Amino acid sequence: MDFGCYIETSAQRLSELEAEISHFDFAGPHADRFQSLNREYTKLKKLLEAWNKYKEAQKQIADNREMLAEGGLDEEMAQLVAADLKALEESLPEREKTLKMLILPSHPNEGRDVIVEIRPAAGGDEASLFAGELYRMYLHYCELKGWHVEVLDLAETEVGGLKSASFMVRGDEAWSLLHFESGVHRVQRVPVTETQGRIHTSTATVAVMAEAQEVDIELRPEDLRIDVFRSSGAGGQGVNRTDSAVRVTYLPTGDFVASQQERSQHKNKEIAMRILRSRLLERKQQEEDAKNAAERKSQIGTGDRSEKVRTYNFPQSRCTDHRFNLTRYDLPKIMDGDLDGLLGDIRAADAERRLAQELHLQE
Repeated sequence: MDFGCYIETSAQRLSELEAEISHFDFAGPHADRFQSLNREYTKLKKLLEAWNKYKEAQKQIADNREMLAEGGLDEEMAQLVAADLKALEESLPEREKTLKMLILPSHPNEGRDVIVEIRPAAGGDEASLFAGELYRMYLHYCELKGWHVEVLDLAETEVGGLKSASFMVRGDEAWSLLHFESGVHRVQRVPVTETQGRIHTSTATVAVMAEAQEVDIELRPEDLRIDVFRSSGAGGQGVNRTDSAVRVTYLPTGDFVASQQERSQHKNKEIAMRILRSRLLERKQQEEDAKNAAERKSQIGTGDRSEKVRTYNFPQSRCTDHRFNLTRYDLPKIMDGDLDGLLGDIRAADAERRLAQELHLQE
């Protein structure tokens, strides 16, 4: 693939950004624009660095081929050059994959932190147990990535599963990687409670939303209804006997969020407002995507939480992502939080399709 036109345009834009950033007026009326400029600058810098490494690898491949074709090398040197040539040739697809991802236009949510919500769907106790396993899978993955996790809401069932979980993830590329997780996750296995060894299918839903700021979504007091109630608990000393739980309802749409994670009514209201604002931002972005990218969304899926995105088949140790027709047979590692391989494949497939769509629109 010829990347030349993209690189030339990107180099020109990088020069413009360097000039604008060096003369940026932090005291001016648009001081918040600096972060946007810096994100664009960082991405273009990575693109040009990746391009230089790609071109350098191509040059070394050509030089090695020429040396081998000319002959005159002793056997040991010829073997070293051949081994170096093989390694360089094998590295090109990965270098090209990196270029494709960096060439694509940035999504407005790139660089944002995310809120992840997990809930059991069809399958009763088995669904709640699976939701709990997904929750632990993501926590382990965040730990491996060095991301900070803040639990916003967590409700467990009597059998050790989840009724619901909401948590904030802060870290580099959190949205870029985790937003692929939105949708219905399906598990196929023999439940612990199954006495006849039959495989059951259960589901859980995952929603990954970019954290919305107040400037993204304005929540006017007249559009909100705030209700307080007593938190539910496991009984005994664990019951919170004050009306600290909070439910915030957005009247124009009927959306509501309840929070009882904290013992403070003020903190629970803050959590509910954060989640509600992010849900409304997600809906707004999905409506815009439906208008502007209907063709692309029909090709690769919406990422909506009602769409079946993945199947975890325990008897076969198989994990299949249905949007990209990708299958891996390392399910135990995946459930233990080793998601880099799976998400790397998904990102590459998504970049390939998005790039094809970009090129089609430019024709």
